Amino acid sequence: MGWWQVSADTLAGSRFVLSPLAETFACLKALHVRGAAHPGERAWLNAHLPGYERHLAADPVTAALVRAGFGREWIADFLTPTPRGDEDFATEVARVREASPEAARAHLAVALRGPLPEILRDREDLPERAADLLTHVWTEAVRPDWHRRRRVLEADVVARTARLSQEGWAAALGAMRPGMRWLGENRLQVNLHEYPPHDVSEARIVFVPVTPQRHGWVSWEEPPQHPHPGATPPRYGIVYPCSGVLAQARPGGGGAPSSVAVPGSLARLLGAARARVLVLLGAPMSTSQLVAVTGQGLGSVGRHLRLLLDARLVERRRSGRSVLYYRTAEGDVLVGAQGAGA
Repeated sequence: MGWWQVSADTLAGSRFVLSPLAETFACLKALHVRGAAHPGERAWLNAHLPGYERHLAADPVTAALVRAGFGREWIADFLTPTPRGDEDFATEVARVREASPEAARAHLAVALRGPLPEILRDREDLPERAADLLTHVWTEAVRPDWHRRRRVLEADVVARTARLSQEGWAAALGAMRPGMRWLGENRLQVNLHEYPPHDVSEARIVFVPVTPQRHGWVSWEEPPQHPHPGATPPRYGIVYPCSGVLAQARPGGGGAPSSVAVPGSLARLLGAARARVLVLLGAPMSTSQLVAVTGQGLGSVGRHLRLLLDARLVERRRSGRSVLYYRTAEGDVLVGAQGAGA
């Protein structure tokens, strides 16, 4: 895919969305590669990998489909329909199930860079099997803690949009995923592969965070050959791993690490408890998350946040039904000057 030619209108019309299916597919990929980026992922992998392997051992066709679908440089397109936002898992996975068998086999061949193995040839049920596997991963490994995952993803969106408003698209896009950066002249590099440039200036782009810490992927909906007036423009998706302290789940299932490094000088300046809140807000958190992570009472956390807001060291922004707090540039400078990385 290399780089995309975009326009000002494309960027202006783009938005961040959450996708239960993208989260599930990212978890499927983590199970497939059997690798973890941090202890929280390792704990999750240890809990769910045995059941996943038993599931594939009982279904060799689906096991072969997974191996074929994750190519060295490409993922079979029908496995990753472009998210549309505000959809539940059942609605999203239905688009995988509705893919044509011919398209599924063609996409798998592209991912493999060669002919399909005998076990997959001429099969008409590959989309259904893929949807069933994704449903299994969602049910067993993602849905039980989707509420926590959703809070993490919402916090990432708040942080990204805050950075976008402060520093512009070049900064926001450049820090989104490995190999992605703004090249200038309306060019967006989406990965490091040597693919021909692609003009998406008439399309809509959605940015989709996921919690597993992999490189992400891109997806798109092919436009009709002869679009009618008023037709929905083609849609492109960029799925990226969310960043920050919230991505590292605690072994017990919480949304942030149980401990952070608070410089002694900052603790003496603000007080140890308030300094810890400020350090944690390097990634957006709600009041309830801060209570859970710090072990402080709701009243204490609320007082710390009010004082930090008054001092303009943190800001707040509503995301759905939650109010998320995050450090301002001034807060980053203070924490960084006292020896704690943002």
